[in-house]
Order: sequence, then structure tokens, then C-alpha cells
Amino acid sequence: MISFYGYTDGSGSYFIVVDSDKCDGCGRCVVQCVNGVLQVAPVFIDLEDKSVVVVRDDCCNKIGYLCAQCRPEENQAPCFLSCSVGAIKCVFDAC
Repeated sequence: MISFYGYTDGSGSYFIVVDSDKCDGCGRCVVQCVNGVLQVAPVFIDLEDKSVVVVRDDCCNKIGYLCAQCRPEENQAPCFLSCSVGAIKCVFDAC
């Protein structure tokens, strides 16, 4: 299951995308996130709970601001670089 966390507004689109089929819940991306945007949480997938990375609820509408310093548009975000299974991506498209 692919989950999109973020928003689109007049200045662009800002999303963190998590592929829960790939995510093993290791938490390396959580440790690398300098603004504490990510957390590992149980998610109900295919009739069972699985621990995967998610964006904290209070951060979803602030991703464009909170993640900007990590240069996600250049694929330099520490969360992205720390994920050895390729489960997390950053999608930032400023207008």
C-alpha cells in the first residue's frame, strides 16, 4: 500500500510517500529526520497490523516547511538516503 502524506497549495505540491509493502519498520529514517516529522506506528494492512513509518499527524500540513532544509527535491533528504529498502520518497514540486 502506498501512502501519501502532505498537501498541494498555490506554491506547489509537498508529499512524503511511503510504500508500506517495502517498509520493514526499522526506524532509520525516523532517527535521521532532523525535524521529527516521521514515526514508526502500527498500520492495519491486509487484515493485520504492521509497523511502518508514517508522518506524524501534526506535521502533514507543514511538510513543505519542515522538510525544505533537507533538499528533498534533489533526493538529498536524510530519510530517503537512510532507507535501504527504498520505501520512502519525497515529492516536492514548487510552482
